[in-house]
Amino acid sequence: MKSRYYYGSDMPRGVGWRIADILFFPVSIFYMEITVAIHAFGFGGINVWNTVYILLFSFSAGALIYGLCAFIPTKGRYVTGIVLISLLTILYGTQAVYYTVFKTFTVISSVLRAGDVLGDFGEQAVQGIWRSGLTILFLLLPLIIYIVLARRFLSHRRPRWKRAVAGLAGAIVFYAGALCGIYMHTGGIMSDRYVYFDTFSPVLSVPRFGILTTLRLDIENMIFPQDILDRPSDEEKEEDAADTSGETGDDQITDNEPDDEADGIDEEPVVFEPRVLEIDFDQLIAQETNDTIKNMHQYFKNVEPTMENEYTGMFKGKNLIWIVAEAFSSYALDETHTPTLSKLAREGFVFNNFYNPVWGVSTSDGEYVTLTSLIPKSGVWSFSRSSDNYMPFAFGNMLRETGYNTLAYHNHTYTYYDRDSSHPNMGYDYKGVGNGLEVETTWPESDLEMMEKTVGEYSKSEPFHVYYLTVSGHMNYNFYGNMMCYKHRDDVQDMLDAGYSEAASAYVACQMEFDQAVEYLIDSLEDAGVLDDTVIVISGDHYPYGLETEQIQELSDWEIDSMEVHRSTLIIWNSQMEPVSVDKYCSSLDIMPTLANLFDLPVDSRLVMGRDILSDADPLVIFNDRSFITDMGRYDASTDTFTPNEGVQVPEGYAAEILDQVNDKFDYSRMILDYDYYAKVFEN
Repeated sequence: MKSRYYYGSDMPRGVGWRIADILFFPVSIFYMEITVAIHAFGFGGINVWNTVYILLFSFSAGALIYGLCAFIPTKGRYVTGIVLISLLTILYGTQAVYYTVFKTFTVISSVLRAGDVLGDFGEQAVQGIWRSGLTILFLLLPLIIYIVLARRFLSHRRPRWKRAVAGLAGAIVFYAGALCGIYMHTGGIMSDRYVYFDTFSPVLSVPRFGILTTLRLDIENMIFPQDILDRPSDEEKEEDAADTSGETGDDQITDNEPDDEADGIDEEPVVFEPRVLEIDFDQLIAQETNDTIKNMHQYFKNVEPTMENEYTGMFKGKNLIWIVAEAFSSYALDETHTPTLSKLAREGFVFNNFYNPVWGVSTSDGEYVTLTSLIPKSGVWSFSRSSDNYMPFAFGNMLRETGYNTLAYHNHTYTYYDRDSSHPNMGYDYKGVGNGLEVETTWPESDLEMMEKTVGEYSKSEPFHVYYLTVSGHMNYNFYGNMMCYKHRDDVQDMLDAGYSEAASAYVACQMEFDQAVEYLIDSLEDAGVLDDTVIVISGDHYPYGLETEQIQELSDWEIDSMEVHRSTLIIWNSQMEPVSVDKYCSSLDIMPTLANLFDLPVDSRLVMGRDILSDADPLVIFNDRSFITDMGRYDASTDTFTPNEGVQVPEGYAAEILDQVNDKFDYSRMILDYDYYAKVFEN
């Protein structure tokens, strides 16, 4: 008679397969979470607490799947299991590929519009899959195991109701355990409790809680949007923030205290006024019935404005050409290969500590930050969402009201990221490929050709303001799939001969097309007699994340890390100005208020998130994961640590206080977008 027990064991036959049935989905989900985490962050990016949270959430989700599938017949469970594990494999594989390409994680709203991305950037997706190949093979392992072995561990006859109860009970227990750990973890500068309960940011939640939990939080946030009133009140926060009004460094560009003794002449002191508009916040608060809007009025009323300075109105009345250039960075500056950009970078305002952080939707969010001085809302296309909002501080709208000819151009598909809606709403007559801008449809398209086709449309119609979004600098950086890299292949042969990688050389090659475009622009403006009365502003939309870290390091004069990879160049140049060196820490969030001051435009500095770089406002550089840099030091959100600058005495509680300011800027930027706040302030 055949024994009911395993040889040499008291365990009945089939018990091992029953355990495999129970644990398959919990273990598989945890395995895929860790696989993608290692792919994205390396082994050094995984700590014990985060692993515990991911384990508990994975086992909760796996137990839930086990319980819900309990009443499906064995054959149906096998097919259902294949479908579920396939969907999980696709989910985790997609995130791995997306991170490979964009160095961030995607969210539901982007997935729903993936057709736009794949339609225009299919080659990048293919390259991302290729570069993520090993990770994808590891992610396929649970599916292969299930297909081969699942029929054996699904064949036991344990009562279905017991399986359902066990699965659902396990899901609740593991989920409760994770929540308890998170709720009690209030230490550090930015606690796990804050990240989980009080904000939604994939770049923060994925490394701490995992991809599946972030997906759930994304869905919850879409159904039940966060409200500022749900955040902890000031009384609930730990009262350990100290006064930070002391010494903050000497990197300010200006000194607003006049030298009364200069040349022995008594002079009247220069009085600088706050950069504000006449807004009666008290009346707005009294009339408002919506508690959230009332809270916003109260917040902005108390924001400290930036002040006028010696550069206020320096460019008032001049023409403005504002360029957000694809992947433009300091890494592209080279006297040999990009002489025009290098010249502009050293002859105008020279910002020695400028950073250009990458945001969730890369190019579109990079534009949004630069042009609006607002932080994008996580999980949506913020620029697209702004299309229906009142945007009084958009330069197109402000300058058009004063008689400027306001135009915008993009040498790629005009509808991409819904720019055909957002850019006209910013006050521009907008042309892209498909609605009036005719350039040869290569990949990527030529910036030089865009300039050749457009400068004549406005150079004789002063005053003008023109906004350009370029594309020649787009990845992938190679000489066979990128027309601009291929076009300038021979021009960077010296780099290849010197031992630079193909990718680094190709990046410089495609930026040469942009350099020639700017050269053509300057020559054309000079020929038209308007160069001296025109200001040219150039910054990138993000760093060249199509390069690997070691390839970026080839082009860098500084050590690359998670923050320094974003160090970049901001060009603000006019042919008649003398160079001005600026050491203050600053970022793309500060460009718009800085230009508004230089052109003396009516922007209320309390209602934007950046600061005029040329003012005496304290510096603050904010990154997508809420890391920050000030003149006191830098906070790294990935490690939750603040590192003071050498020789600086940092007050107790300083980092937590600055992080509160950073969190406020994220939250109130989101609400400006969600509630069309400017329309409510100005009763539009």
